[in-house]
Amino acid sequence: MSTRAKIFLVFMLIALGAGSFYLRALAKRIFVEPTPRGEESARAKLNQIALQPKNGAVQFATLYFPSLNEQKLVPESRPITWAETDVDRVRQVVLALAEGSHQGYGRAFPASTTARAVFMAPDGTAYVDLSNDILSDFQPGIESETLSVYALVDSITTNITSAKRVQLLIQGQQVETLDGHADLTSAFTQDLTRVKSAP
Repeated sequence: MSTRAKIFLVFMLIALGAGSFYLRALAKRIFVEPTPRGEESARAKLNQIALQPKNGAVQFATLYFPSLNEQKLVPESRPITWAETDVDRVRQVVLALAEGSHQGYGRAFPASTTARAVFMAPDGTAYVDLSNDILSDFQPGIESETLSVYALVDSITTNITSAKRVQLLIQGQQVETLDGHADLTSAFTQDLTRVKSAP
């Protein structure tokens, strides 16, 4: 074997070793084990508490959670000390939904989901920029996706009267769908036809 061939072989082995190390590190980043749900729920609750003002009257908010068996949204009353601004109130609603149902209904979206930014337009459109955590651990199907979207939209528009419609963004970008079904390219208005009526 010539010297040139030996040098080439050494370089190839070094390159393969470095590539293997890089791929292992990259795989760790991509396939990180998810945070346990209890920890995520606790973090959402702490974030919600941090947003709540220290003084003010406790009021009851109506939040909507999916019941996939019934293919309906179920209302749930939750005590909240509302923040002063509508933008912070929208954040409170997102955090309360991320905390999950206290009555055992389904999640609107994963507990790790956060409102990255909220903007209220003069025409009453609430622009809600969610973290891409909403796309993880998602129950596939048109009905579950639609219920998740309307759980958020109806919870915001029911509790914040200035919010007439909700435009969802993911990581600052407009996306077509969450999971290939509900069209997210335009704003949603309140639709309580999916809410389960009282027995």
